[in-house]
Amino acid sequence: MSRTLHLAVHPYGVGGPGQHGLWKDPRVAKNASIDINYYIRLAQAAEHALFDALFIVDSQFINSTYPAHYLNRLEPLTLLSAVATHTKHLGLVGTASSTYNSPFNLARRFASLDHISGGRAGWNVVTSFDTGTSKNFGLDEHLDYATRYGRALEFVQVARGLWDSYEDDAFPADVDRGVFLDPAKLHELDHAGEHFKIAGPLNLSRSPQGQPVIFQAGVSEEGRDLAAQVAEGIFAPGGTLESARDYYADIKKRTAAYGRDPDHVKVLIHGGPVVAATDDAARRREREIFEEDDDFGRNLALLGRSFGAYDFSVHDLDAPFPDVAHLAEKGGRTGATQLIERARTENLTLRQVAESINQFRQSPFVGDPRTVADSIQRWFDAGAFDGINLAFRTEDELNYFVDGVVPILQKRGLFRTEYTSDTLRGNLGLPIPANRHSRERQLVND
Repeated sequence: MSRTLHLAVHPYGVGGPGQHGLWKDPRVAKNASIDINYYIRLAQAAEHALFDALFIVDSQFINSTYPAHYLNRLEPLTLLSAVATHTKHLGLVGTASSTYNSPFNLARRFASLDHISGGRAGWNVVTSFDTGTSKNFGLDEHLDYATRYGRALEFVQVARGLWDSYEDDAFPADVDRGVFLDPAKLHELDHAGEHFKIAGPLNLSRSPQGQPVIFQAGVSEEGRDLAAQVAEGIFAPGGTLESARDYYADIKKRTAAYGRDPDHVKVLIHGGPVVAATDDAARRREREIFEEDDDFGRNLALLGRSFGAYDFSVHDLDAPFPDVAHLAEKGGRTGATQLIERARTENLTLRQVAESINQFRQSPFVGDPRTVADSIQRWFDAGAFDGINLAFRTEDELNYFVDGVVPILQKRGLFRTEYTSDTLRGNLGLPIPANRHSRERQLVND
């Protein structure tokens, strides 16, 4: 069976990491990140282009050094519920933390979005690496890696159990017999695990796609293992073609090792394409974007995020990189550990490490429409991804990609020319999960 490319769009609003100066662009409204009409326009443009999904990131901790979009933005599920009423086919994927939510409430909220949208909801499961988040939820300290990922696995298992509270035919609504609910098809969860004790059932039936689609963005060993166990979509970092291909192969291998079909896990890398009339014009624009956002103070603050929003400005910038390894365990451990090791082996100062995290790196998806389409096809055919989670600085740049690159991909048979389903699962080529109680009933009857 031929593979189909999947495309999602990831709004920058007034500017996320690496896009700190975006809010200064006259084409970007200064309130974009809190303007629901901005998201609706973006979603409708993506749906017009037959994209798979709109992806909304989130975090629950900030300080004044964070990117502009992080400082003032809408809560994902509220935002996506509004967008759902203005779209018909586009998937709606929101980020929510398994560390700082309770399974019953979050399962109910995502199930509600799934019903509101007619089966288009997706949950991007994160464990939260901003250590300061703990203090917004009554905890003195952030949970360590092992606890966060153990909790995340159990959280997803509980949510899926709650989403199966009702069998699909639990509501006959038979007026003649006076029977609205068949009580034999309503099931309590009665879960008692290491992290949660939840009775259930959930007071909401399954949606047209059965359950929301589970996404994850694991990079660490724990993250990759969690993804292999539960994810149906993965937001991968990208990097070089070789590293993306290695990540893709590793995830597919781990998925198979857990007895799952690797084709039922879609890997989408991050991509920030720059499309212009010519390759040279696109490359010039790519360099301009980097120079607009290259600010040392911001880079130093961005470095601190990997270490739990640590304030590196208290150190001598030209002294050896400080000993902050103890902060990595409860922050973004994988990236932080790599930075520590590089600083040690290359004998780098704090200034050099901060400068290195925002070095100019050419994107593979920059050029005229044909060049960008060629690059996407080369990566796709090489087994580096199943799709791309695209980020555009402005709505004009999204429209230029849609008008210039998408028709080439369609002509080559890589991308759809019409939606084949009304649900996110259907468009991603994912099966509807069988209700566990219906499955057990069928096994007994067989």
